[in-house]
Amino acid sequence: MERLANRARTVGVTMGVRKHRPDYSIVLYMGLLMLLGLIVMYAIGPQRAQVLNASYDTDFYTATYFFGKQALSLALALAVFFLVTKIPVGWLQAHAKKIFLAGLAACGVLAVSGWVGAGIAKCSLGACRWFDLGPLGSIQPAEFLKFGLLVFCAGFIAHRAQAGLVNDFYKTLVPLGVIIGIVAIFVIGIQEDMGTGIAILAIVAAMMTVAGVRIRVGAVLVAAALLIGALMIVVAPHRIERVTAFLQGDNASVTDASAYHIVHAKIAIGSGGLTGVGIGNSVQATGYLPEAINDSVFAIMGETFGFVGLVVVLVLFSALLLSLLKVAERLPGLPEKLLVAGVFGWLASHVILNVAAMTGVFPLTGITLPLLSFGGTSMVFIAGALGLAFQLSSYTVHHSTKEGERYEDSRSRRGLGRPRYASRSRM
Repeated sequence: MERLANRARTVGVTMGVRKHRPDYSIVLYMGLLMLLGLIVMYAIGPQRAQVLNASYDTDFYTATYFFGKQALSLALALAVFFLVTKIPVGWLQAHAKKIFLAGLAACGVLAVSGWVGAGIAKCSLGACRWFDLGPLGSIQPAEFLKFGLLVFCAGFIAHRAQAGLVNDFYKTLVPLGVIIGIVAIFVIGIQEDMGTGIAILAIVAAMMTVAGVRIRVGAVLVAAALLIGALMIVVAPHRIERVTAFLQGDNASVTDASAYHIVHAKIAIGSGGLTGVGIGNSVQATGYLPEAINDSVFAIMGETFGFVGLVVVLVLFSALLLSLLKVAERLPGLPEKLLVAGVFGWLASHVILNVAAMTGVFPLTGITLPLLSFGGTSMVFIAGALGLAFQLSSYTVHHSTKEGERYEDSRSRRGLGRPRYASRSRM
């Protein structure tokens, strides 16, 4: 019995829950989205290469450059996904504080490197968000910080909720506010990354909702977050310009620099029509739409594959998010529920913010479309988070409808039958 207890603590799941077949729908939807992203890089990579070669007067970027880089990122993301599925959740929970502090330290090193002008800090448009690794590319430490915050806050909030203190101002809300405030200083303040800051808030908000925060407390927290967000916008001129462009709506002019991005995003989606202009025929990818392979990939997909293609993308994301909700609902332990809820908040915030910005429903934010946008760091860490949810899906349970019966394997569809006994002739 002691050996079983130790094993359960190592795995990080509730005792008495038998491991079963995981939810492979997570792998299916993730894989299909990754494949679509690879197709998009193949479609617009040559055009993007021509734009960059003309802009920098070089022939460095080949027609297959972005496709090859995306394929490499995809392979690395899949490797991380399967690696995380093999790391015991209990180990991550035990080292959650260290992982979170390591993420903060990485962001701190990046900030100092940017201030002193060190070559390791890769800066663009006045913001230093990446470590330059030379031939290996670049890495964004904010993504690592998201993962650290995910595992740390899941344990912290679960511990408070199990003690009946999830709504306690001094023992839960204040410490959580301090943690988020520190993260916001690095991500929103220093790195000037409002989109990532909102995603981090979404991770914590999803966890608090599942943990049972009161509606009144939640409303106060949302109001406080909106107030702080408004202050962050007021102190940054480029954010004010984005909000102003958003408020202009369809009256925004393509000649207005602040509205240029969103106007061309709408043009891309609108020109795609029902079925799109086809692979290799995108006009906006030839230099009109900024960040065509990164933050604006949803608009380019609308131009290339049309309304039908965008519906397919949204259906795949919706199916993946519903799979995460199903896993979270059926997990017996609160810490594990919060982990999957945080993954849901992470993925959902990226999808909603990106799609809403590209369609003019929300002010423009620099945030990737998960598993589809060009860039390895975001894909790798989101794949790692999904690997965590996939591992936990092996320990989901159904509540029995009869009092006194035990949990049932989530893959069973036969219900609890009579126990089998040996025949009397063998007794």
